[in-house]
Amino acid sequence: MSTNRRDPDQTAALLIEALPYIRRFAGSIVVVKYGGNALAGGNEAEALSSFAQDIVLLQAVGLKPVVVHGGGPQIAQLLAKVGKVSEFRDGLRVTDAETLDVARMVLVGKVNSDIVSAMNIHGPLAVGLSGVDANLITADLHSEELGFVGNVVSVDPTIVHRLVSQGIVPVIATIGSDEFGQSYNINADTVAGAIATALEAEKLVFLTDVAGLRADPSDPTSVLAQVSADDLDAMVASGAAEGGMVPKVEACASAVRHGVGRAHILDGTVPHALLVELFTDGGVGTMVTP
Repeated sequence: MSTNRRDPDQTAALLIEALPYIRRFAGSIVVVKYGGNALAGGNEAEALSSFAQDIVLLQAVGLKPVVVHGGGPQIAQLLAKVGKVSEFRDGLRVTDAETLDVARMVLVGKVNSDIVSAMNIHGPLAVGLSGVDANLITADLHSEELGFVGNVVSVDPTIVHRLVSQGIVPVIATIGSDEFGQSYNINADTVAGAIATALEAEKLVFLTDVAGLRADPSDPTSVLAQVSADDLDAMVASGAAEGGMVPKVEACASAVRHGVGRAHILDGTVPHALLVELFTDGGVGTMVTP
């Protein structure tokens, strides 16, 4: 006989706390960027299972989730296996033709497929895409020095709108192509911001491996609960946001300035952090307002 029962008052209080948020966001698009660091932060199977449960629950209560994923650590692992050393400039991986092939294999063939499979355990809910599909992401060359690293030129959200209208969760790998069909690897944070803007999303959520945006990068206790887009600009200028946090911060600021309701940065390695951030008063990460 099981004795593992929750306190009914506490359980009821959590559900009641979540109810107004569920009602408020029902029918809204929520773009969730699932970082490769969040996936690599612990037991990969458990991390995927927890993330998939969260996304399926969002959809079940009436939200319209769209997943954009990275895969930097996974790309680095495969490059190391084939004896290729990753080189970075300003936080972006130098991408020659061989590295681009590896990135496509990992992002489209491995990470994307794994996320879709984890969701579809719960029913026929998710479909994998890359930015190349249906001209979702048109890209161009970021710089000659970086090789096949792309900038987002435009986003055509038609295919995403079609899928979410049918109750399907699009899971998007961040490979785009130019007008001539040349593929590019694009920073996933940048893509998530561009897609959220194109979809006029209510929420843009970055799941990474830190608890949120810190006032002092070296102090884990200095996580900010709420900041404005102007605050983010100042943090980049002062160096308070650095390294891999910079594209997230820039994507958040741009998104909320171009119609996205709110942006959030939180620790995706914490089970169900996404639900706590969206459906409770306190939240767990950093919320960005216009």
